[in-house]
Amino acid sequence: MHEILSFPDQLRLIDERSAAFRAAVAAAPGLDVRMPTQPERTLFDHVQHVGMGRRKAAAIVTAGPADAPPEESAWKGGGGAPREREALLTWWDESVRHLVSVLREAGPDRGCWTWWADSPSPQTSGAWARRQLHEIAVHTYDVQLAGVTPQPIPEKIALDGFDDCQFTLCATTVPWPHEPAIVDYHAAEGRSWRLRLNHDGAQVEHLAPDAGEAPDTVDASARGTASELVLFFYGRRPLESLESEGDRRIFDRLATWDPSA
Repeated sequence: MHEILSFPDQLRLIDERSAAFRAAVAAAPGLDVRMPTQPERTLFDHVQHVGMGRRKAAAIVTAGPADAPPEESAWKGGGGAPREREALLTWWDESVRHLVSVLREAGPDRGCWTWWADSPSPQTSGAWARRQLHEIAVHTYDVQLAGVTPQPIPEKIALDGFDDCQFTLCATTVPWPHEPAIVDYHAAEGRSWRLRLNHDGAQVEHLAPDAGEAPDTVDASARGTASELVLFFYGRRPLESLESEGDRRIFDRLATWDPSA
């Protein structure tokens, strides 16, 4: 059974992962350490980037239905984040608190501009809440790598997160520029997804346990915990960290495919 987290759960878990993000920043050896997943950034750069992203999302939800995101002045007023650690943590808390407040006031069904219009995910405040939760969860892992022992993304978040990866970030009507392929993903927690890549784009479906086409019709597959699958999808773990079969070139092509280009 593939269940999507409820809107109240999404808001609660945004707060939970944001607290974990804060704790990892507080425990890091300094704000000038380089991010292992993005060496061009310092920890300060990363916190500022992620915090600004939450403010931008809040501005998009506040604006409601639109053909484009709001002007930068709607979410970047007041300059950048403060460079002293305690002040930076306060700024982070304010960024998340504002986001959650805006989402709670909007409810899950307010229409909003999104950049995923060609995916099956809705263009709503609820879809933005889902995206925010999973972005913060991955960025929390990034910050943990910079200073403390990284923890897996919690199971419930990771299962919903990989579902969001497939239906929001991967599914599209933009034609696949390579030969058609079928890719299966299997989470150790008992959920599976099938991705079909062809001239009609990328289509995703849920697979029931032990159901689906014969294995010889699948061109590639990957198996791991839901956390491992999410971190692989976001480029935080290599394919070698998963159990994989079939043509690995398909995973390489997926990693470099930009349907918006």
